[in-house]
Amino acid sequence: MKTTISLSIPAELETESLVAVVLDHAEPTPTEKDKKPQLKVATTDPAVQSVAADLLASGEVAGKPFETNLLHNPALLKAKRLLLVSGGSAKKFSSYDLRRIAGAAVRALKPRGIRSFAFVAPASIPAEEAVRAIVEGAYVGNFDPDYYRSDRKDQKIDAITIVASGDKTALERAASEAQVIGESQNFTRDLVNEPSNRMTPTILAERAKKMSAEVGLKCEVYGAEKIKELKMGAFWSVAQGSDEPPALIVMRYEPPGAPEKPVLGLVGKGITFDTGGISIKPADGMEKMKYDMAGGATMIGAMRAIALLKPKVKVIGIVCATENMPSGKAQKPGDVQIAMSGKSIEIINTDAEGRLVLADGLYYARQLGCTHLVDAATLTGAVVVALGYNNAGIFANDDDMYNRFHSANAKAGEKMWRMPLDDEYKEHIRSSIADIVNSGGRWGGAITAAMFLKEFAEDTPWIHLDIAGTAWTEEQKPWIAKGPSGIALRSLVEFVKSFAG
Repeated sequence: MKTTISLSIPAELETESLVAVVLDHAEPTPTEKDKKPQLKVATTDPAVQSVAADLLASGEVAGKPFETNLLHNPALLKAKRLLLVSGGSAKKFSSYDLRRIAGAAVRALKPRGIRSFAFVAPASIPAEEAVRAIVEGAYVGNFDPDYYRSDRKDQKIDAITIVASGDKTALERAASEAQVIGESQNFTRDLVNEPSNRMTPTILAERAKKMSAEVGLKCEVYGAEKIKELKMGAFWSVAQGSDEPPALIVMRYEPPGAPEKPVLGLVGKGITFDTGGISIKPADGMEKMKYDMAGGATMIGAMRAIALLKPKVKVIGIVCATENMPSGKAQKPGDVQIAMSGKSIEIINTDAEGRLVLADGLYYARQLGCTHLVDAATLTGAVVVALGYNNAGIFANDDDMYNRFHSANAKAGEKMWRMPLDDEYKEHIRSSIADIVNSGGRWGGAITAAMFLKEFAEDTPWIHLDIAGTAWTEEQKPWIAKGPSGIALRSLVEFVKSFAG
């Protein structure tokens, strides 16, 4: 999707459709019934305001977020159409909302056969911030997952123009960076969307290598022999049950002039299909377990964006990719495995496999010299019980590291919530015959899983992102299709950039 910045007056722009945001300026009332909307188009252009005035005054527009109204051949405008998208309360409206409004605009126009449009950036949000939000949101809205439908319609937006005011060079730079983020988020979603017969560990590694060659990353892929040679007993214990060979994917970003430290390690869970192993999952809904490599896909996508944005900081991306399958070779409940760190692990539940591959991935990242660690994984159903489908869970062993990530997360506009990581929870993962167990039981399951990973991060500053409830959008939203979301990529990129100054 081509992105262009225009400093034109919106009414003077020739386009298939002009998109403008409608905001409600009414003051809060004791009850919603008392409230009468005071709707205004978020633009200083009097012509656009005039065209929308009668409709907004008619009472037909409620002003609820994502409400759309399309006007054809609007007088006073050179645009063929004017799409009004409601953004809710003017007082609460932010770049987070604008990002979603942009996605909603794309998804409203695509089915109508419109292939290009112009979006008027609201003046209430700083121009560069608005441009970033609009471009990122438009890319998210432009993605559809129905690749394999024989009757699939080629519906996509080819070009977007953002109408804004300010320094055009700075705005174009913001748009260019946002385009990299949007493309990388959709690249991640593309990986997650593939069915497991078309996204094996081997294929995931090939996609990572191809991407790395395109953007200038070093990429090494290791197989079973190297995994055994490294004594990655936790990783191999999951891989041993599948006929598909595992892949240890290592991507390196080492820009000229970057300091020797810090070295950031991005570690992703890459379970390309999770049956649960011998502790097999219920059949209902198991088809969704193709998405269990979303953490690994996120790290591959993040490395793509980092390579293109070129921050002056060293980053190593590691993805431990395998299937978790039941077979005569598969590990069993009660087995004891020795991780790369030397810790012994009693296997209580073979469906708690993600933490096993991450255990060796985190330790390996430290061996490669990483001074700060972030892992991402669709790790536990328990985090969905705790936070639902709206927030990812964040765990951290270092407050400074968390605060830095929290700032990046806020800037990226992704919803995440910090969860506890108190020492008392360690009691739940003690084993009577080994160092630790791989499942702490039902209660506090997301926390005990994080405590397990903490054993392998040790004192290295570390963030764990449990994205099990947010990596897959469970239903169609106005701004995003049902399916993979690409959650955490934007936050990770902002986090890495924060180390570059």
